[in-house]
Amino acid sequence: MKQILVGFHAVQARLRVDPESLKSVYFDPSRRDRRMGDFLKQAEETLGERLHAADAERLHKLAGHDRHQGVVALAEKMTIARTITEVIEDVEGAKEKPLFLILDGVTDPHNFGACLRVADGAGVNAVVIPKDRSASINATVSKVSSGASEVMPVITVTNLVRSMKEMQESGVWIIGTDDGAEKSIYDIDLTGSIAIVMGAEGEGMRRLTKETCDELVHIPMQGVVSSLNVSVASGVCLYEALRQRLAKPAK
Repeated sequence: MKQILVGFHAVQARLRVDPESLKSVYFDPSRRDRRMGDFLKQAEETLGERLHAADAERLHKLAGHDRHQGVVALAEKMTIARTITEVIEDVEGAKEKPLFLILDGVTDPHNFGACLRVADGAGVNAVVIPKDRSASINATVSKVSSGASEVMPVITVTNLVRSMKEMQESGVWIIGTDDGAEKSIYDIDLTGSIAIVMGAEGEGMRRLTKETCDELVHIPMQGVVSSLNVSVASGVCLYEALRQRLAKPAK
């Protein structure tokens, strides 16, 4: 299955992790700044004849818009998503504690891409999404994620609640975010095997998803706005988990 990658971050991430999957990479020869120069040096060494100069019209047609930064690639879709069980076994085999991000009903590709970027930065082992009511990885998600969608395992499940229960049976503590929760994200231990659940903006988690969580927490809000963008909220929670883990390494 072919995939369109748009922008420097997405294409360079693929160059690092799986250059053979890049079938054709197109660049704007009229862009002669340092960033393009550095990119072309890396790309020429790796891609050879798969690297092509293209005018603005061709790049626009490939990307579907003009926000491509002068770089667009045609690639084979990577298969990096695995099963939840495999991720847990791999992480625990490395003597670490799994950290999952579960997105329930995040359908906007910009939010989804931003969540993947945050998840990668915070060291999440995999992102779990439902088959229905969720954005999927496309050119917009790839660009917004700044390449994170090329390396972050995204596991799509048919039944989110059932998958959450399977995670619990494997020892993963599931923490849902809810504005009405008593405890805050800063009140709980996030150093164990955990999954943090984020619901769609406005709607939050679905009822069964919320009921399946082991614990609910809120993010303290001091201003006049009542909630955060889902990617920002994900960042707050995941980086609190990372802070705690760096301060108290898993045993």
